[in-house]
Amino acid sequence: MPDSTSRAGPLAALVPEGPGHRFVVYGDSCSGIAGAPHERTFASVNDVVRRLEPAPEFVLFLGDEIAGLSADPDELRAQWRYWLDREMAWLDRSAIPLWNCTSNHTTYDTTSEAVFREMLGHLPRNGPPGQEGLSYWVRRGDLLLVFVHTQWSGLGGEGRVETAWLRDVLCRHGDARHKLVAGHHPVHPVNGFSGAYQREIGPEHAGDFWDALVDNGVLAYLCSHILAFDVQVHRGVLQVCTAGAGTAHRMPEGVEYLHCVQAALDAGGLRYRVVDIEGRVREQLHWPLRLPEVERWQSLETGENAAPFGGEPLADRLVGFRFAGRAAPAGDGSPQTLVSTFQRGLLPALWIGLGGPEQRLTVIIGREPRRSPYYWHGPALLPGEPFDVRILLHSGMGPGGVMCCTAADPRWSSLGAASPWGAERLPWPARWTVGQASRGVGDQPFRGSALQASYCVVEALSERRAELAAERAPA
Repeated sequence: MPDSTSRAGPLAALVPEGPGHRFVVYGDSCSGIAGAPHERTFASVNDVVRRLEPAPEFVLFLGDEIAGLSADPDELRAQWRYWLDREMAWLDRSAIPLWNCTSNHTTYDTTSEAVFREMLGHLPRNGPPGQEGLSYWVRRGDLLLVFVHTQWSGLGGEGRVETAWLRDVLCRHGDARHKLVAGHHPVHPVNGFSGAYQREIGPEHAGDFWDALVDNGVLAYLCSHILAFDVQVHRGVLQVCTAGAGTAHRMPEGVEYLHCVQAALDAGGLRYRVVDIEGRVREQLHWPLRLPEVERWQSLETGENAAPFGGEPLADRLVGFRFAGRAAPAGDGSPQTLVSTFQRGLLPALWIGLGGPEQRLTVIIGREPRRSPYYWHGPALLPGEPFDVRILLHSGMGPGGVMCCTAADPRWSSLGAASPWGAERLPWPARWTVGQASRGVGDQPFRGSALQASYCVVEALSERRAELAAERAPA
């Protein structure tokens, strides 16, 4: 993938491989005011969307279109008119539908909800009672799109969402091959920015909401609100956060960037590219993942091993580890190593093991010497009981790319973390140890029994290219 392209030239878009859908999703421009700083930054993102070839079949905007947050309904109407008639005038909405989500800048009380309904009168009125034109669904062939209102005044405002209607819609459209749900607020914290109701959906709604997605085979929940691009997975369902459409001044410098997400859906699942305002592809993913059967993973011997690869970080590399055995008895909370990389005189760049009396699965990544490492935490093992867990490091998924699953439940879930980075900055030393820590740091042995370890390595992009070549080769 080239790192740069002409700002004036076309940008190649992902297209479905066979029947499917292609679309763009972005959010959080906070514009609608002529001459304000966000007008310029929003235009730079729109310039990228306009250059995509082929053009998207539809566009999803995940909220905070306008600055909003005014008690004057005429001021809100003026901002909406500027956003729709000037800033989005380039989009032929009769040919390329634009579907919007409610948000904290646009629907924060009953007055602003009424203005939203009025100004976006093209949106379907098939939501639950009281939320017509705020929550709604769209069916496009084998694709179901459901838009939820994550700050409904009828439930108390920001960070609240109803789920009975959502479950009913998903159930009634159970024949849809692809199901996407879109809303403004994340369900799971992004990059460590956590705060019930204000930053993510409140706890009394979040569990049932996510259960509805999992139970009904939803592929992804699309959201914005937190000024970042972030992807994570929970029980096999993606949460994709894209909030890079204009509010650059509040983005962490050197970490996040203005962007849009261009995506394609087909029988193989979801593929997306995150494109910045220079037209560069900064992050990308193909989901579901395609990994070798765990029985084909390569064994690792207890003790020191030569790593099967090393060197500098590499984008879109997947490294999987499987650990099976019997957990230690209860009582000792000191760390237990499952696998650790090492270089003489340095703390491990990667440590995977168990921590605390509850023997909680823990991943530690130290991206550079003399800087505090980042921690990821997963489920705890049952003392004295057999276990079979898998850890996956996907360097194309940022902090959400540190995932785990078990033999009993093979659905991947991102581990909890408060990091803006993942494995994409992880250097890979040439030596690993299994069942004990690196030399010079303390042994930290695994205290259970019958430990078995194996690994797999997949270069995601080269794997995909090989798949396509095989599919297109003559019989």
